[in-house]
Amino acid sequence: MTLTLLSKPGCHLCEDVRSSLEELQSDHHFALEEIDITTDAALFARYRYDIPVLLRDGREVARGRLSDRELLGILSA
Repeated sequence: MTLTLLSKPGCHLCEDVRSSLEELQSDHHFALEEIDITTDAALFARYRYDIPVLLRDGREVARGRLSDRELLGILSA
């Protein structure tokens, strides 16, 4: 499974989600990618007010603030 975090520099919510995912990664064995939406005009236009956005194998599964419980649910789905 691959989780992709759409984020941008200076986003504290994005940093929180990234940190939580990095902690969960060793126990749940998933690949983690991060895409800076400011490097892609289309992604920035689509998500600029909704980050962080989390994709699981390319499909959107969450937006905004995510708790560890929500992340565990995404990983076990």
